[in-house]
Amino acid sequence: MSESILSGKTAIVTGASSGIGRAIAEKLGGAGAHIFLAGRSPEPMETSKKKIEAAGGRATLQRLDVRDVKQVRDLVAGAVAETGRLDVMVNNAGLSHPSSIADGEPDDWREMLETNVLALLVGCQAAIRAMRECGSDGHIVNISSIAALRPDSGVYGATKHAVNCISATLRGELEEDSIRVVNVMPGAVATNFARNFDPEFLAGFIQATGSQVEVKKGEKLPDDVLDALQPKLEQLLGAPEDIANAVLYAVSQPINVNVADIVVRPAKQLNL
Repeated sequence: MSESILSGKTAIVTGASSGIGRAIAEKLGGAGAHIFLAGRSPEPMETSKKKIEAAGGRATLQRLDVRDVKQVRDLVAGAVAETGRLDVMVNNAGLSHPSSIADGEPDDWREMLETNVLALLVGCQAAIRAMRECGSDGHIVNISSIAALRPDSGVYGATKHAVNCISATLRGELEEDSIRVVNVMPGAVATNFARNFDPEFLAGFIQATGSQVEVKKGEKLPDDVLDALQPKLEQLLGAPEDIANAVLYAVSQPINVNVADIVVRPAKQLNL
């Protein structure tokens, strides 16, 4: 596959400051696309920008709260204003607050619904309008989860069931357009996605790296810990690059090819 296979194309990735989103942005940027990285934390996106530019690509950064409808719409409008087009929209931003429904917090449910569902809907809608306006052969990529394949995956799983439903519905709506909808369902991946999990559960994984890191609920783990963790537990944890490779494959297919659903998981599966 040519390293410049996406040359001349514009791509947006939300949740691009860490984990899967960051890996996707760097992968698409390395393939020649002008990447708009959008996320909450500018510093890691600056690092990704330098990496993309060192590989000969282009990158623009946008600090973003995806729960703000106007910010998402402005992100898409800004990308089109700067480059004249939009070819790939990756709705990746997401989070989980694992708890039982009986003991869960409504504010946590609201944050998951607004981030995982509403923000994704707004991103899809804004991308469709932009792609239609500029006449691009576009791809909308929605990052779901294997939790959407289980009927008992809690409130987080319910948000990902919604993502699968949205993706399938959009696919039907866009059959007469030159816009494809790709739904990607990762399994367990070594990222900071699990920062809201039980610290004792996470500590068991961290011990495998030999790192002396105190795990605090809600706080991110250092990148070097995650980088050390995944190779030691590769049977249980995938790498962000695995998801990025799947996304690059899907968006580099001819527009007459509809890559609908992709499951990417490690050899052994954890229930998320």
